[in-house]
Amino acid sequence: MKQAGLDPGAVDAVILSHLHGDHFGGLPFFVLDGQFSRRTRPLTIAGPPGLRTRVEATMEALFPGSSTVARRFPVEFLELPERVETTVGPATVTAYPVRHPSGAPAYALRLAWAGRILAYSGDTEWTETLVEIARDADLFVCEAYCFDKRVPYHLDYATLGARRAELRCRRLILTHLSADMLARRAEVDVACAEDGLIVTL
Repeated sequence: MKQAGLDPGAVDAVILSHLHGDHFGGLPFFVLDGQFSRRTRPLTIAGPPGLRTRVEATMEALFPGSSTVARRFPVEFLELPERVETTVGPATVTAYPVRHPSGAPAYALRLAWAGRILAYSGDTEWTETLVEIARDADLFVCEAYCFDKRVPYHLDYATLGARRAELRCRRLILTHLSADMLARRAEVDVACAEDGLIVTL
């Protein structure tokens, strides 16, 4: 974030789709950065049930004592119930269950803010839930882990392409690309996420 010129202290909320390390493992460092930079702005961390326990256990594994140290800023953990519109800062978030075992519920997320809708698949194999969250979204950020190889609990570009017309979103961007997808990116006719990408809705 700092390399991209973004101030971590300006972030009010972090919303997690599921509790695998590649999706929440940066949080201990994010919280510690706030502590060392003398952050005072409150931070909300929202995600699936079991969120607080998993994050604090990870903090203790990486930096013993870090989960209980006194900070200048409050950290609120907010568990998102399934299919209930929940207020997180200025946005509302609705979490939908998907297929991706992670020791806690895995979610696709639909965020509404300032008259715009952002949908995010999280990690999942194909499920009709994706049609539901993508419907009329201004942007759908969707996993495409492999090009056409089927990997359990992940989505591939070929399957997504075959179901593309069902999604009915205004814009689609692919994310969570494996080496397989990156090697065949020239064959992909959908925009792909990359570090530093700025999207205006």
